[in-house]
Amino acid sequence: MKKVISIVLNNFKNDSRVLKENISLQKAGYDVKVIALHDGSSLQEFDNVQGVLVHRIKLKSKNWSKNKLIQMVKYIEYIYIVVKQYGSNCNIVHCNDLNALPIGVVMKKLVNKHIKIVYDAHEYETERNGLKGLRKKLTKILEKKCIKYADRVITVSDAIANEYVRLYNIDKPTVVLNAPLFAKLINKQDIFRNTFNITKEQIIFLYQGGLSKGRGIEIILDTFKILNDSNHPLYSKAVIVFMGYGILENLVQTAAQENDNVYLHNAVPPDILLKYTNSADIGISMIEDNCLSHVYTLPNKIFEYAMANIPVIVSNPYKRFIEKYEIGYTANTVEELINVIGRFIRSNKQEFQSHIKNFKRIYNWEEQEKILLNIYERL
Repeated sequence: MKKVISIVLNNFKNDSRVLKENISLQKAGYDVKVIALHDGSSLQEFDNVQGVLVHRIKLKSKNWSKNKLIQMVKYIEYIYIVVKQYGSNCNIVHCNDLNALPIGVVMKKLVNKHIKIVYDAHEYETERNGLKGLRKKLTKILEKKCIKYADRVITVSDAIANEYVRLYNIDKPTVVLNAPLFAKLINKQDIFRNTFNITKEQIIFLYQGGLSKGRGIEIILDTFKILNDSNHPLYSKAVIVFMGYGILENLVQTAAQENDNVYLHNAVPPDILLKYTNSADIGISMIEDNCLSHVYTLPNKIFEYAMANIPVIVSNPYKRFIEKYEIGYTANTVEELINVIGRFIRSNKQEFQSHIKNFKRIYNWEEQEKILLNIYERL
């Protein structure tokens, strides 16, 4: 039985992609373990998440300064522990995101030259939102130096795969989309209505995911502040629920306290996520085109909303994709979002369902799992 370690530099609490991948590999007969980073919370150091073993590495330097130099020391300590404990005790190392790739390279170069490396780029790594200056240059150098040691490269869109071919002259990476498991969800849930006392007459719009910059959160908040005016024709007809956490959480919380049509809900685990998503009427994913990673990536929220049987509102980078499958509308500004909200309120809520049903048959994890397992078989 081949041993696989899947490395992440997060606490592996809500990482749905990595969890699905490892459940699939385990079902296929691989001995898998996720190596994560302990964040000092109540999460267990040695854990079992839906049957997948997890080791969250505890760093002695965890509580040291957040100075950039000290952060590098923490990273080196993490690499040292992972390589020491697992470098000679695995056959395949699955590196999730660029920051995990050097760990696989160190294992292959210094410990076991027979280790196979799978590099799983969850976005366009060198063109992420907020990455600039010297840090961006160093990131590009790091990826260029390390990617040549990868035996297989996976990414999340055809556009990013083509960019990697152009940049690094490698075989075209395989696209594995972060689509959810197929779910029929015949019975509509009412979790948000019951939790926030939202009336049946009101349309529930949902933003789920990270509450961070570049995701259109400020545009959504400004829109619903306008709709909260009793003189507006759409007043009391639509509400927005944000479900997630991040640096803009306080901004959303303040808006929720000041506006009757804005609500904030805690993030929920991946295994129950779609039940919550299904209790909304329309999902919003207004990622801004402020970096190439946003332009080239297909957001997994589109697949989650569709799997929960709700249409979507997306921003310009994903207009063609949405229009091709006819599962929603496009909006990029406050004015456009208000118009689209009005269209949804006036429309037949069932008009998208046949298109969503067809979309779900194509974009689900069961189909993506076949691609992933094929990659591993060819290793």
